[in-house]
Amino acid sequence: MLGFLLRLLPFWVREPLLIAVGSVLGVRIMYLAVRDHDRVAAGLGVVFLVFTAIRVHAVIRALRARRNPSPTASADGAAVDAAPQPQAQAVTGSRPRPDTPEKEHNAWGQAVAAVAVFGALGAALWVAPRFMPSDDNAPQPASCSGGTHEELPKAYKDTPRPVTGEELCKALNRPDLAELLGTPEETATTASSTNNTAPLTDGKVAQPEAEVTFDTYTVNVSATYNELSTGQYVKLMKFGDEKDVKTLTVLGRPAVLSSDHTMKLEINLGSGGSGGPVGEGPLARTLSVALDRKDRGGYCDITVWSTSGALPNDSALLNIAEKVLPRIPERPVR
Repeated sequence: MLGFLLRLLPFWVREPLLIAVGSVLGVRIMYLAVRDHDRVAAGLGVVFLVFTAIRVHAVIRALRARRNPSPTASADGAAVDAAPQPQAQAVTGSRPRPDTPEKEHNAWGQAVAAVAVFGALGAALWVAPRFMPSDDNAPQPASCSGGTHEELPKAYKDTPRPVTGEELCKALNRPDLAELLGTPEETATTASSTNNTAPLTDGKVAQPEAEVTFDTYTVNVSATYNELSTGQYVKLMKFGDEKDVKTLTVLGRPAVLSSDHTMKLEINLGSGGSGGPVGEGPLARTLSVALDRKDRGGYCDITVWSTSGALPNDSALLNIAEKVLPRIPERPVR
């Protein structure tokens, strides 16, 4: 049906129209093919561009034919001159006027109008994906839900008030977190937070946590408001099982990188219903940074691990720390 309608259009409307549509579609498809590394789309884009080149060649030939008419008319004129001259009284009769050239401005106007209309349509198709809403079926990134505003433990009410788990979650669950981890195509599947207290402190030390999970990596951030400095923490690591310990400075604060295995708890849902023993989970990489530049006590842990055991580069932890730490107020002088 579309082909039949196109054949009904005049040549100077149909051909510019096909050139406009073919060039817009060809360039657009080639752009998508290069961006997505799709060879099939690249081949389709080449077909559109070749088709457009053929139509352009046809238009150029037609223009040349209109500008350089056939020499038949001049040959006929020479034959007339060779013929016997008519009588004088014939001169007084009406002389034939030379053929008036056909006006071309109407055809050109139609062609320009067609190119303008389809050029506008092509531009709209080009920019539409940037402004149209995303597909509703596409997975949406997990958000930090505030949930019920439960009362904070007593340790959070002491001065200075520590950051809460919800605030940590909002600081961690950034739109560019997956890119910082080296997996920009992934979307956060879960995001959670807690307002815990540090173990073995009788609820006197605040330790809020936040965790964001992707298909590849899981990131956990916690802040411990105790009196332990980073320097003392490094000394304790020497007596533990931490591996690959490396001291450094992050945003002017003392910090340390270390590795350790996570814990894996297996729950047996069989007839016994008892939980299995706590086992060794995948290796995790942790960056611990002091809560203030003077290292007066307390630290922030940024931990990354994956179920496969793979770990990102240490630069990913440093990049995350540079984004998250400014959202955690430095611990003031007590």
